[in-house]
Amino acid sequence: MSVRVVVADDHPVVRSGIAALLDLEPDLEVVAEAGDGEQAVARAHELRPDVVLMDLRMPGTDGAAATARIVAELPGVHVLVLTTYETDTDILRAVEAGATGYLLKDTPRDQLVAAVRAAARGESALSPSVARRLVQQVRGDNADRPTPREREVLAGVARGLSNAGIGRELFITEATVKTHLLRAFAKLGVDDRTHAVTVAIARGILPGA
Repeated sequence: MSVRVVVADDHPVVRSGIAALLDLEPDLEVVAEAGDGEQAVARAHELRPDVVLMDLRMPGTDGAAATARIVAELPGVHVLVLTTYETDTDILRAVEAGATGYLLKDTPRDQLVAAVRAAARGESALSPSVARRLVQQVRGDNADRPTPREREVLAGVARGLSNAGIGRELFITEATVKTHLLRAFAKLGVDDRTHAVTVAIARGILPGA
């Protein structure tokens, strides 16, 4: 089955270019484009895509606000941010809104395609520079050590639970699970669930098998 994608960006040339790039992949299908956040929310409701590839700074409803609405209103529709901006405020707003991942527009094509596929599975993807900024945001006495809640989420991942399953077990939303995972990834210096568990076990954060 194809991964169905909505591309949201306020620049028509950029939007069309991203759509054309994704459409080259046999397992990816761009089902709609949107020029602002409000259109992105409407297309998501109308088409129920697997992934909304979301720019952040758009007129009217911006990408972070649109992400929050999509995540809250459409469980199972994942939002992957693709933007030029990597300021701390932009990153945190997107993560807290429930974005599955955060990539910059200079991301190589193969990494973007892989991230879209990962997002469709509910897995996170971060540009390296974004991961570094998240680490800086949580910098403190135990900057590289996940919080108790992040460890609980990682433990759920280690047991093979989905984000939704972890959320049910911990009585938190799936979007909150994703936020904890992204922060844990940044602290551990990883960009996927498997490596997060491996590193957490190696550092003694999670018990070994």
